[in-house]
Amino acid sequence: MNLKNSNQQIVHHLLRLACFALLAGRAWQHLFWDAPFRALLWDKELMESLVLFFRGGTWQEYVTSAGADHFIQTSKVIFGIFYAIMALLTLVVGSRQLAKFTPLYILSSVALAFLALLYSKEKFFHAGQFFEYTIQFLLPLFFCYGLSNRIEKKKLLLLMKIAIAFTFSAHGLYAIGFYPQPGVYIDMIINILHLREATAKDFLVVAGVLDFVIAVTIFIPRIAKYFLLYAAIWGGLTAFARGWANFYWAFPLDSLHQNLYETFYRLPHMLIPLAAVLMLYPTVKKQS
Repeated sequence: MNLKNSNQQIVHHLLRLACFALLAGRAWQHLFWDAPFRALLWDKELMESLVLFFRGGTWQEYVTSAGADHFIQTSKVIFGIFYAIMALLTLVVGSRQLAKFTPLYILSSVALAFLALLYSKEKFFHAGQFFEYTIQFLLPLFFCYGLSNRIEKKKLLLLMKIAIAFTFSAHGLYAIGFYPQPGVYIDMIINILHLREATAKDFLVVAGVLDFVIAVTIFIPRIAKYFLLYAAIWGGLTAFARGWANFYWAFPLDSLHQNLYETFYRLPHMLIPLAAVLMLYPTVKKQS
């Protein structure tokens, strides 16, 4: 009896878990919290002509109307339901059935890329803000094409490395201060490590430099696995930090509900580098 090396099966499990966590986290966010739809729909320069053409009245009436707010809330719920359905599908779909669901996974990637664009718009179209989500908006495609074996292992690994490089280097741009260091990063470091603000900022700079090191070294064959492992560890720490830094024993369930979804949709930043490490090893067969 021939048994495939368990590495391939583990990679498939990691891709499934990563895709589920991402979609479940985004569903949680959209159904219960906020998403940056207002960044587009309340942009007067971009939307005023279109809104007044279809709606009439004035821009002020539009942005203050209950109808506009209802439309935004409804849009979030629709996206949330879609992400929730895709999360459940990802848990149960077999590799042989994935091909027929390809359009839905492509649509998931498009929706996640649109979400990344909205976040970028909130940050004055910082390219780094958009590319920080590269792993996330490509993950449904990695899962769909990877598990159905419609892409060669080497090509999939290369694409995953590119996504990792973009994600970590974009994160590094904020950490080193190329863009303003986000206060949420600094607060998390202070809350978890109990450092002074100046030390926390220095810590971020070091972490940002290492993010750029990751983006280069994962393409160097002899040392790639070591830096992919570091990327997995660092990606996991930054994901779990969202829940850890904002957890309060006084109201544990509220703390988890308000913050844990951010951990969920960042788990791929750990799981995809880990899957890439396993893909570096050749698939072999054992005889038994």
